[in-house]
Amino acid sequence: MMPHPHVLADGSTVQEQSAEGWAATLDVMVDAGYSCIDPTDTWIRIADLSSARRQEFARTVRAAGLQIPAFSTSRRSVMDPESWEENLAYSHRAIDACAEIGIPLINFGFMRQLTPAQAKALWFWLEPGPVDDFSDEARALAVSRIQELGRHAAEVGVQVALEMYEDTYLGTADSILAFLDDVALDNVGVNPDFGNILRLHREVEPWLEIAEKLLPRTNYWHLKNYYRDEEPTTGSVRTHPAPLEFGTINYRKAIGMAVEAGFRGAFCVEHYGGDSISVGATNREYIRRVLPRVIPAV
Repeated sequence: MMPHPHVLADGSTVQEQSAEGWAATLDVMVDAGYSCIDPTDTWIRIADLSSARRQEFARTVRAAGLQIPAFSTSRRSVMDPESWEENLAYSHRAIDACAEIGIPLINFGFMRQLTPAQAKALWFWLEPGPVDDFSDEARALAVSRIQELGRHAAEVGVQVALEMYEDTYLGTADSILAFLDDVALDNVGVNPDFGNILRLHREVEPWLEIAEKLLPRTNYWHLKNYYRDEEPTTGSVRTHPAPLEFGTINYRKAIGMAVEAGFRGAFCVEHYGGDSISVGATNREYIRRVLPRVIPAV
């Protein structure tokens, strides 16, 4: 996942940047050994580029020797009370942008913009964020809006992944399965990002239980890990970002479970803090080392 900022040092944005500027950023990823990227709209909003600029971006990515197996939107909830209409329109444009330049999958979620307290915190998950309206009427509306996006995506040959995230309609394994069943579209699956859940400073659903339930419905996967420490006498919880192989989640086991369940999609390595590009590269090599040991013999 591209960890680069959308707003540049001079106050301009990546949208306005030249192809040479894009290439310079992509070269950082190539130098770190990546062959694929998820450009993510925290870096570049391909939905808001003109068609000519989108084609220019695609050519620049190819010239760097990179591929794009998926594109993630971030904090563009179609159920945000203040900006759902804008976010829904944006999501439709993002689907068309993916189809236009050959990106086969788009990742959506119900997470909303960070609150001022979250934006100020060392780690944003230490502060409570927005909570979805879980009334029957609101949830039904959420299902209908994802169905709308899913049908559009199917028409243009794009898959949709729905990202697990706390306090949303996709906050627990069971709520995700029920939501997928209600959406009932073959091109809509789940991104079981249980790192989003493990890092919370509260009681959380065990990652292994989430994996057992969601990996059979997975079509894309953001992977990140955290150290998690719980003090049973006080209820205190502490978490901190960790490389995949060192954190609390056993990703060797999780990846093996995913492969056994039939997952053949892309792994998107993600990390917060420090040199996330290099930690992501370490995570990438860990996955490459683990995969040959968990793929069933043909």
